[in-house]
Amino acid sequence: MIVMTRNVRPITLSQFAIASMNKSSTYRAGLLSLAIFGLILLIWHLATLPVDHTIGGDSEYAKLMGGGETTASGLPTPLQMGEAIWKHLSNPFYDNGANDKGIGIQLAYSIARVLLGFALAALLAIPLGFLIGMSPLVYRALDPFIQLLKPISPLAWMPLALYTIKDSTISSIFVIFVCSLWPMLLNTVHGVASVRRDWLNVAKTLEASVLRKAFLVILPAAAPTILTGMRISMGIAWLVIVAAEMLVGGTGIGYFVWNEWNNLSLTNVIFAILLIGAVGMLLDLIFGWLSRLVAYQE
Repeated sequence: MIVMTRNVRPITLSQFAIASMNKSSTYRAGLLSLAIFGLILLIWHLATLPVDHTIGGDSEYAKLMGGGETTASGLPTPLQMGEAIWKHLSNPFYDNGANDKGIGIQLAYSIARVLLGFALAALLAIPLGFLIGMSPLVYRALDPFIQLLKPISPLAWMPLALYTIKDSTISSIFVIFVCSLWPMLLNTVHGVASVRRDWLNVAKTLEASVLRKAFLVILPAAAPTILTGMRISMGIAWLVIVAAEMLVGGTGIGYFVWNEWNNLSLTNVIFAILLIGAVGMLLDLIFGWLSRLVAYQE
């Protein structure tokens, strides 16, 4: 009878030292981030300290003239910002009408538009990228059109989309589709065209069909590059949806920012800006995690 044993390699002293240094570096980086965050809060607090604008000691006259005790910059204090964050996050899904919806509802509309436009772009960009990357003839034929359309700002398509589609929601999804298309397409083309010839020759020797070669050889090899393009596309899409919603109105985090600015509520504007950054960072982390899953070493 054959008994299979598993060899366990002991950790060397150098590997232990490297692991300890990595942990120490992560700890120091975390402390530095906290220190920078504390410094930002301190500067913010000092910049928003109240200033007495009373004229000649007459407080009633100062109130009539817009004086009195205000912050030096007109911005909300960190405490006011914290209160606004708690207020929005404690009840994010209320709905009091067209212009008064919770931040959770506004965010859900924006994310849904981004995901739908992004998915439609992926359905076109990845198969088309495979076709272009596998065929030099198709690449040369389509490259002039790609180079012509790629530099056009996605928002430049908005008037044409509103005129032809006549629906603001679908028009914003179309703009997301346009801005997501090009990074995914170009990265897919590059990833497919960069697959090692040795692997393709092995597939040819084994007489693999075109579909088997595409799914079992080219796709795993090009997956890291394709995921990089998808990651870039998602970042651009999240940038563009804010501007698109400011233009078309209705619902969404971009419309929330514009509406709060019209209401002169800087606290809510800053809260929305922070939330946009947090969601964008979360989306980027998700695609970074997916990229590590498909990464490989040659």
